[in-house]
Amino acid sequence: MRRTKTGVITSTKMQGTVTIKVTEYLKHPKYGKDIPVSKKFHAHTETPLEEGMTVTIEETIPRSKTVRWKVITTEE
Repeated sequence: MRRTKTGVITSTKMQGTVTIKVTEYLKHPKYGKDIPVSKKFHAHTETPLEEGMTVTIEETIPRSKTVRWKVITTEE
């Protein structure tokens, strides 16, 4: 089973690669409030995508120094 994450495309400036911002919510250990924690991932894609689209990415073998994910589904 490969890990999957859902996020929003923030950059499409690279050829064949997009940058995706994934936001997860963690509970504060003392106060119990949900705190947003975001991280950026580089993902490989064959189809042209636009910034602001919501996509699902899946972990794969390394394609380059920073690209370890690929886009599997897109939502508009």
